[in-house]
Amino acid sequence: MSVLYEALKQMPCEDYIYYADFANVPYGDKSREHVRNCIFDAVHLLAMEGIEALVVACNTATSVAIQDIRRIYDFPIIGMEPAVKPAVSSVSDKRVMVFATPLTLCESKFTGLLRQVDINNAVDFLPLQELVGFAEAFQFDNNMITAYLRDRLEGYDLTQYGAVVLGCTHFRFFENHIRSVFPKNAIIIDGNFGTVQNLKNILLSRGDIHHGSGKVRYFASGMQSIPSIKMERYLHLLRYIENHKPET
Repeated sequence: MSVLYEALKQMPCEDYIYYADFANVPYGDKSREHVRNCIFDAVHLLAMEGIEALVVACNTATSVAIQDIRRIYDFPIIGMEPAVKPAVSSVSDKRVMVFATPLTLCESKFTGLLRQVDINNAVDFLPLQELVGFAEAFQFDNNMITAYLRDRLEGYDLTQYGAVVLGCTHFRFFENHIRSVFPKNAIIIDGNFGTVQNLKNILLSRGDIHHGSGKVRYFASGMQSIPSIKMERYLHLLRYIENHKPET
């Protein structure tokens, strides 16, 4: 939803299909093969809807399957990866913390990214799989989430960090919680803006930008249409987060 939110900001006149794999999430703690099969099923059904482009709005799904699905389908397929490169570029004498799911962190795509950009060994990473479950359950209690973060970060000297990378699209919902436990001057970076900018540039280069109504159709596992009320609650929450970021 955080990627869709960014897409609606940058391309408000496009029409969208949003697919939520409620039957199989979270992906981050499942086997690679299971996740891969889920992704292939989802993309096949979306392709049958006649989509012009696909955003794999999940770091874990991108790591596991994007190269394979690109070999099968001829429409543009945009993936995501933890925004480690811009984070490393943004800080010089500080460390970078990457939060992601366990599966994302153990995939070769992520380890290869670290080899490319972390030349000073300044990047640490930590799985926060439980945040996915909290988001799916619409659980955003400040005290509970903050206590969970402090527990997971016990043993780290947080004053050393100048940037935090949100390497899972669910984590955007906890941005203010994360800000509250890191130094005030630490920057929070996610890949949503760059992912949507990439999508927009690709569509422009192909002449596929349209003037639609900004309509969003919501589907769940098995392509069953779902009521928009739950999804719209997420969009409302993201708007609230953006409008209530603490001063730095």
